[in-house]
Amino acid sequence: MEFTAEQIAGLLQGEVDGNPSASVNGLAKIEEGNEGSLSFLSNPKYEDFIYTTGSSICIVNKTFSPSKALPSTLTLIRVDDAYACFAKLLEIYNSMNRKEPEIEQPSFIHQSATIGSDPYVGAFAYIGKHVKIGNNVQIYPNVVLGDNVQIGDNSILFANVSIYADCQIGNNVTIHSGTVIGSDGFGYAPDENRVYQKIPQIGNVIIEDDVEIGSNCSIDRATMGSTYIRKGVKIDNLCQIAHNVDVDQHTAMAAQVGIAGSAKIGKYVMIGGQTGIAGHLHIADGTKIVAQSGIPSTVKSADTLMGSPAINHNDFKRSYIGFRKLPFILSKIQEFERQLKELTKK
Repeated sequence: MEFTAEQIAGLLQGEVDGNPSASVNGLAKIEEGNEGSLSFLSNPKYEDFIYTTGSSICIVNKTFSPSKALPSTLTLIRVDDAYACFAKLLEIYNSMNRKEPEIEQPSFIHQSATIGSDPYVGAFAYIGKHVKIGNNVQIYPNVVLGDNVQIGDNSILFANVSIYADCQIGNNVTIHSGTVIGSDGFGYAPDENRVYQKIPQIGNVIIEDDVEIGSNCSIDRATMGSTYIRKGVKIDNLCQIAHNVDVDQHTAMAAQVGIAGSAKIGKYVMIGGQTGIAGHLHIADGTKIVAQSGIPSTVKSADTLMGSPAINHNDFKRSYIGFRKLPFILSKIQEFERQLKELTKK
C-alpha cells in the first residue's frame, strides 16, 4: 500500500518540506533507506545519514536545520517529535497486518467456550472448557487455552503460547511465541527424610490491560491467590516471574530477568537485563536497576541500583575504581612489608 507525503503529514499533523506527492510503500532505517521507503531522524548522531539516504521521505523534528545539501529525491515531513511520530506510524503499519477474522481448521474449541466478534483462531489451537474470549482477539496456531481461561478484547496470542487453567488475560494484551502463563510455582517442602514433596499450586495468574510479554517467558501461577502483572507492564523475552509475584503498573523489565516468589515490584520500575530479584521483598516505585544486578532485600525508596548485592550506582562506580586498583595496592603493601623487614633487621 502506498502513501504520499501529504497523506502522512495529515496523519501526523506535520508539514511537508519538498514534494507533497512523493510516495512510499515501506519503512526503513535512515542508513538503509532506498527509493519508496520512509525513514526518520531524531538522534543527532545519525544526521550524516540524511545527506546520503536513498529514502523518499524522512520524518524530522521541526527544529532540524540541514548543515549541507539534502538529496534532491528526499522530501521531509517536519513534526514536533520525530521519534514519537514514527512510532505512531509503526503502530498503524502493524495494525494493517492483523489477521483477517477466521477460524482455521483443524482446531479444537470446546462447546462450552464463548468467543466474541471477529476472532482469528489459527490451525491446531486448543480452547478448553468454559473459556471466554473477547472481541477482535487473535489466537495464532498451536496456542493452548486451558479450562476457564479468560481473554479480553483486542488481545493477541502468538504461536505456541500456553495459558494454563483459570488464568485471566485483560484487554489489549500481546503475548509472544513460546510463553507459558500459569505453570506451577516452584513450591516444595522436604519431609523427615529430606525428600522434596510438591506443594500443590492452586492459584492463577491475572494479567491486566495493555501488557506486552515477550517470547519464551514463564509466569507461574500462585500457590494460593494470584500472581499479578498489572496494567501497562512490559516484559522482554526470556523472563521468569515466580509464584505470587506482583508487578505493579507500567513497570518494564529487559531480557533474562528473574523474580523469585512473593516479591512485590512497584510502579514505574525499570529492570535491566539479567537482574535477579530475591523473594518476599518490595521494590519502591520508580526504582531503576542496572543490568546484571542482584537485589537481595527490600528497596524502600526510589534509587538507581547497580551491582550484586546492588547499591547506589554512583557508590558502585566509586567502589569499582577501588576494586580495579587492588592489585596495585597489594603490590605496594608487599613492598612496604619487605622494606619494614629490612629496617627491622638493621
